[in-house]
Amino acid sequence: MDMFANLALGFSEAFAMQNLLYCFFGVFVGTFVGVLPGIGPLATISMLLPLTFYVPPTAALVMLAGIYYGAQYGGSTASILMNLPGTPAAAVVCLDGYPMSKQGRAGVALFLTTVASFVGSTIGIIILTAFSPTLASVALAFGPADYFSMMLLGLIAAAALAQGSPAKGISMVLLGLALGMVGTDVQTGQQRFTFGIPQLSDGLSLVAVAMGLFGVSEVITSIMRMRDVNKQKQERITMRSMLPKREDVKQSWPAMLRGSGVGSFFGTLPGAGTTIASFIAYAVEKRVTRTPQRFGKGAVEGISAPEAASNASAQTAFIPTLTLGIPGDAVMALMLGAMIIQGIQPGPRLVTEHPELFWGLIASFWIGNVMLVILNIPMIGLWVRMLRIPYGILYPSILLFICIGVFSVNNSAFDVLLVMIFGVVGYVMVLLKFEPAPLILGFILGPLMEEHLRRAMLLSRGDAMVFLERPISAGFLSLTALLLGWAVLTMVRQQRAARRAAPVAAE
Repeated sequence: MDMFANLALGFSEAFAMQNLLYCFFGVFVGTFVGVLPGIGPLATISMLLPLTFYVPPTAALVMLAGIYYGAQYGGSTASILMNLPGTPAAAVVCLDGYPMSKQGRAGVALFLTTVASFVGSTIGIIILTAFSPTLASVALAFGPADYFSMMLLGLIAAAALAQGSPAKGISMVLLGLALGMVGTDVQTGQQRFTFGIPQLSDGLSLVAVAMGLFGVSEVITSIMRMRDVNKQKQERITMRSMLPKREDVKQSWPAMLRGSGVGSFFGTLPGAGTTIASFIAYAVEKRVTRTPQRFGKGAVEGISAPEAASNASAQTAFIPTLTLGIPGDAVMALMLGAMIIQGIQPGPRLVTEHPELFWGLIASFWIGNVMLVILNIPMIGLWVRMLRIPYGILYPSILLFICIGVFSVNNSAFDVLLVMIFGVVGYVMVLLKFEPAPLILGFILGPLMEEHLRRAMLLSRGDAMVFLERPISAGFLSLTALLLGWAVLTMVRQQRAARRAAPVAAE
């Protein structure tokens, strides 16, 4: 009965006119940025962070969350029509979506991905609703040492599971931790790493760092990548062309359920994210089918399972973020930052101290996903036409909004300079194949980890063994050590493979 009472509270909050409007705005913008290749939810949420200063907490989080899961819906549109993924998670949809488009079945593919997105999101929301309060109640028993160890595990997992070299991921986490230390120490009043610059006395602005790393750098990268995108022709999509055959439905619905299960599991793991979930769901479908030769040639399971997995993962990613205060990826880290900006401490007490925000956010997921079905099926023609927007107009406008947004937070030209600096740094990271996501995780979690570390050491009177004496903390540290060992083993294997490949390439 408590769950139904909580959901009733949540829907009463979510159906408030202001929250409904922000929910619609979020899912609309999310679909828009998902359709357009090269922007994505990460850059968009970074650009809209300044807006969260001027709206109530529930409305702000509803909007940002809508952008996140709305982008998962729209990401497959360009994958199917143009073989260009709108989001990283939609990359796997290209494998079978684009062949279906060339066969004249783009409408069917778009319809099935929308249905798969809704099914995956629904299952993910059910799991989020059922398990979040239980996990939060268990987490209330955590002490400062447990929180520190858990956050350390989350950071190492995010770094070790990031794309590319684990060493690069860990180095980005360490850089993020160092950037998070800039500013005035709250306990001693000493300034750290400010180098005599008065604007750094309050630390680096999360908005400026996020906008630079994900907004400006993404624009620079996309300009290089999207020069010839608008020259491609898009197929005309009608409602009649979107109707699937009976065989399509028969083949796709079990794939949607399996993909939803895969995505729900990987969404709760730190560092996994929607991209890994969608690729694993595709691999599972290829393994269980009796006709794997159809994959890559327009198999409906090849689009239904990954799409369901990415959307289920997007919903269950909120479980550790809301209940434990541990973001699983960079988008969740920005959501965490938005809550901190609003003066709300994410974690197990969020459920009891801010029930209207917690349950209102979950209720908005149901409402937002219904809105997305309405937006994606009848209005698919609108999203197809969005692909014709000249990027020469779109990207300068984005840069202008970034500068206006970051300046509006503190009325500081220094923050605009920081955005440009971190934009260049982010672009260099892309060129050198460093993932910026672990950096933002370290930057946001660093101050929280430092606070719990100091508190644990004060309570134990300086005895560092407290981290091993507490069973929960010891368990987290053991998992962290295993992950570090796996990362070292992976690096050794990569180096050996590179050495073996070098003589072959020379021949």
